[in-house]
Amino acid sequence: MDRRSFMKAGLSVSASALFLPRSLAHAAPPAPDLVAVRNGEPAAMFDRGIEALGGIKAFVKKGQKVLIKPNIGWDVAPERAGNTNPALVAHVIQRCLQAGAKEVYVFDHTCDNGPRCYRTSGVEEAVKRAGVKIAPGDSESYYQSVTVTGGSTLTSAKEHELILSTDVFINMPILKTHTSSRVTCCLKNLMGNVWDRGFWHGNDLHLCIAEYAAYRRPALNIVDAYNVMKRNGPRGISVDDVQLMKAQILSTDMVAADVAATKLLGLDPERIRHIVLAAERGVGKKDLSALTISRIAL
Repeated sequence: MDRRSFMKAGLSVSASALFLPRSLAHAAPPAPDLVAVRNGEPAAMFDRGIEALGGIKAFVKKGQKVLIKPNIGWDVAPERAGNTNPALVAHVIQRCLQAGAKEVYVFDHTCDNGPRCYRTSGVEEAVKRAGVKIAPGDSESYYQSVTVTGGSTLTSAKEHELILSTDVFINMPILKTHTSSRVTCCLKNLMGNVWDRGFWHGNDLHLCIAEYAAYRRPALNIVDAYNVMKRNGPRGISVDDVQLMKAQILSTDMVAADVAATKLLGLDPERIRHIVLAAERGVGKKDLSALTISRIAL
């Protein structure tokens, strides 16, 4: 091709690009499957992580009702790392409101006394400062019976009414060890959605976790691994059980997030049965080598 023909061809391509829709002419690369952020404070890590996933507006639209489900299960102070970091919860609320959310709610079906857990964890105060509502979860009247589609052992559950009425469900577990399930993270945090979890403990806990996860999938999972309880979980005994990790994992895939989080604890995900069972049921992917992962250090 001579120079004149080359120039004409180039001008033709450039002119055509001018009339392409902006989304095609400047298409952003696809979002990663998982984002792992480290060495920052909770709010800063979330902002970098959610930016890598396309921004909070990729998940929360103007006028939507958002439910944020942290772990608030235990009557322990924030430094014990038994519950999701209250500062992180407040920051995610603010970002949802900035994205245009009409309503944002926070709740958990706690293990210890509900009002005390909400208060001692610092989450209640953080939520109220953020200007939204923390909903109670300590009465069966808040829960409605649902059929767990596809379940074999867990065929039904009593699920909190907010789960059923929300537009966007955001799962915000804290990573820690657990005496019953070895690890508690995204998949197990969903137990706080339901009232009748005694059935889960008496009828193959790992299988029930996996079957419920296949039925109820959050739009976004944010794993708080800033302070991590590496022993004596889920309640812990003292701050001596806690290790400062300054990490956070974000993903739409609960299985991938739990695999990455389990590795942070130094455990083998293949030995965490509810993770394996959830992957088998198509909840997510456990082979991180097959995923696109964005690793960010602040």
